[in-house]
Amino acid sequence: MCRIALAQINPHVGALQENLEKMVAFARQAEASQADLILFPELSLTGYPPEDLLLRPGFLGQVDEALQQLAQASSQISLVVGHPQVDDHGRLYNAASLLQGGELVLSYHKQELPNYGVFDEKRYFMPGYQPQLFILGAERFALTICEDLWHPPVMAQAKAMGATVILNLNASPYHAGKRGEREATIRQRVAECGLPVVYVNQVGGQDELIFDGGSFVIGADGESRLQGRYFEEGLYFYDHHSSSEVTTASVATIAAEDKSEVKVEAEVEAEIYQALVLATRDYVDKNGFPGVILGLSGGIDSALTLAIAVDALGASRVEGVSMPSLYTAQMSVEDARQEAERLGVEFRVIPIKQSFDAFLETLTDEFAGTAVDSTEENIQARCRGVILMAIANKKNRMLLTTGNKSEMSVGYATLYGDMAGGFAPLKDLSKLLVYRLSEWRNRAAVEAGEAEVIPRRAIDRPPSAELAPEQKDSDSLPPYEILDPILERYIEQQQCVEEIVAAGFEEAVVQRVARMVDGNEYKRRQAPPGVRITIRAFGRDRRYPITSGFRSQ
Repeated sequence: MCRIALAQINPHVGALQENLEKMVAFARQAEASQADLILFPELSLTGYPPEDLLLRPGFLGQVDEALQQLAQASSQISLVVGHPQVDDHGRLYNAASLLQGGELVLSYHKQELPNYGVFDEKRYFMPGYQPQLFILGAERFALTICEDLWHPPVMAQAKAMGATVILNLNASPYHAGKRGEREATIRQRVAECGLPVVYVNQVGGQDELIFDGGSFVIGADGESRLQGRYFEEGLYFYDHHSSSEVTTASVATIAAEDKSEVKVEAEVEAEIYQALVLATRDYVDKNGFPGVILGLSGGIDSALTLAIAVDALGASRVEGVSMPSLYTAQMSVEDARQEAERLGVEFRVIPIKQSFDAFLETLTDEFAGTAVDSTEENIQARCRGVILMAIANKKNRMLLTTGNKSEMSVGYATLYGDMAGGFAPLKDLSKLLVYRLSEWRNRAAVEAGEAEVIPRRAIDRPPSAELAPEQKDSDSLPPYEILDPILERYIEQQQCVEEIVAAGFEEAVVQRVARMVDGNEYKRRQAPPGVRITIRAFGRDRRYPITSGFRSQ
């Protein structure tokens, strides 16, 4: 029997010493549990993705030093670790190395380099071309890395070389529905080659990306042998018996803090909410901020952002500010206060009338002879942005932006106003999904014996920026029930206007939405990063030119 430990860790990109210490601690824990081998995720020593850090020779030199230190932890247990590796000719590879007896024994180089969506590995790495096997006990283990197993030839190549078990190191980013895609792909590879796969995945947030863990083992018969938890670190143990001893593998799984390995099927809302919470926590903590601040408008977007922030960081690290204007309804201030009180966060009210009036007075000559328009609305939003940024600067807290994907898609946001901030938890959530998550979070609170955290009025009332008399979002935008499906088709599915109209949407509305999306790339380019939870998020995923004569038809 060979006992394999799957180290589902949350690395910190570029923090080599921190990652090294974490990996040594996991190796010691695995060793104490009589594991023969511990498997770490893809590029676990550097964190994934290290991006242009890989272009710095000094950084790569520090990686080599850290790898040598990590090898010292392999005196009693074998380690497989992901890291960048430079060969004698200066070529850089995405590598998985076996450390044994204090030495680097062999290295495998990733063969299939993804270069689509959020991936651009061909910018940095050369592809490998051959398998690497090692013997431990009665087994011949083959090393593979992430994308390799999405391509049948790599696993077939390893089997032809005599492999009996496939080890797969991953930094597989999350999007809604990704879990099923992974498992279906690996089961297909297993069915083709008849070899078991041990799959370890990274967990944690890295800028726009979130990694959900969920490490697993699929036996040669296609059945699940182990399933790790999602969105949390854990150390899992898999006892693999050679085929000459028994026909199936047994499993003993121990997660961090002795948590069960039992897989819980989550609602999609619960899954997405977990992703948002972990991504927000890691972005704030890994960037060294003691807490966050956000504007509370009394609307649903800021209410959901507040709940995510508190669940991620704790109430003592979150501050909410209401900034009423002349057009802010009293119920908005009341709802904002209620949200803060229910979640136990510090709250204050800072009216913007004085600031707004000062700006208008300063601009009297410039505005002479012109009618009131969106300019005055945007000044109000920018007054709020200045106030929030000032508080954030003074208290060294990060400002969370509360806008959603529907708004950012069509430019329904103010540069240097409500777009100001360091991180946008809702950036990849449609407005309709914001409503769904808000309902889910309230339901979860009630089920836990607590009060709803998002006031019912914030959910039920028509959304409004409250920058003009009796203003509603529907004055400027199609209803979200129409807008969001159009945006999903146009942005995530990349359908043209003609295809969307053929699906039953009014042509004039579709054309208008497409123009709004195309014309607001300049705003999105200046927006803070946010959590990616769809197959095509703004940022790394979707890179359109700002200056473009293209018009969708």
